[in-house]
Amino acid sequence: MDEHDQLARQFEQNRGQLRAVAYRMLGSVAEAEDAVQEAWLRLSRSDVSDVGNLSGWLTTVVSRVCLDMLRSRKSRREDSLDTFVPDPIVSREVGPEDEALQADAVGLALLVVLETLSPAERLAFVLHDMFGVSFDEIALIVDKSPAATRQLASRARRRVQGAPVSDGDTGRQRAVVEAFMAASRSGDFEALLSLLDPDVVLRADAGDATEDFSGPAVSKLVRGALAVVEQALLFTRMAPYTEVAVVNGTPGAITVVNGRVMGVMGVTVVDGKITEMDILADLERLKELPLPA
Repeated sequence: MDEHDQLARQFEQNRGQLRAVAYRMLGSVAEAEDAVQEAWLRLSRSDVSDVGNLSGWLTTVVSRVCLDMLRSRKSRREDSLDTFVPDPIVSREVGPEDEALQADAVGLALLVVLETLSPAERLAFVLHDMFGVSFDEIALIVDKSPAATRQLASRARRRVQGAPVSDGDTGRQRAVVEAFMAASRSGDFEALLSLLDPDVVLRADAGDATEDFSGPAVSKLVRGALAVVEQALLFTRMAPYTEVAVVNGTPGAITVVNGRVMGVMGVTVVDGKITEMDILADLERLKELPLPA
């Protein structure tokens, strides 16, 4: 095996970890893949014969790439942040193996909060709190002192602490999601209301859509159980096309009409009540994602 093949093999061993870092940094499946590919290109052009920890080296490289990508993004309008939903990761089945998946997954609700952080705050939080990278190492990436880097993570942590976290019982979450879908199909107002936390938040991201395509006609942010039930009842006709799916490691829902994915919903369940619903209904973005149809 020559040196290039050896590097390629080592890179593939680290690909999953690098993709996980990049996805949490960027909230975009396509951008995460681009960042990982760029890390490979930089590795293939570098002399790493003296690198003792190639995994750490690659994590640093992909983090720098992600930081540059975050900084170069066009500024989103303030109002769009309220309704922006990051790319979901979706699979059809919910089974016992999903307990392990959930433990390593990051929910859409948390990714939504990460979108509000500065690039440096996001990097510091993701690397330190999610992947255990030291502040000394992170400081070199963001070009700040370890103390300043610690403050970046602390500010991010305060924001993130407000993000709802789903119950650990996947079976209980699935039961709540299924009950919500059944109540939506039948148009049962009281049943829907009983499944929602009084302060539930519904976030729907339809991109630039301005006309009805049998989904949320426009992006919107809805707060409160009564208002969310009213929105759910507006789209009762879509309920027959919606089924439970694994969305970022926990039970959520996917809507498929004539083989076309029309929407993906991440659901946060706390103490048996739905506290947050994050819906991606941007058809342009959905068609670019690796989604089950």
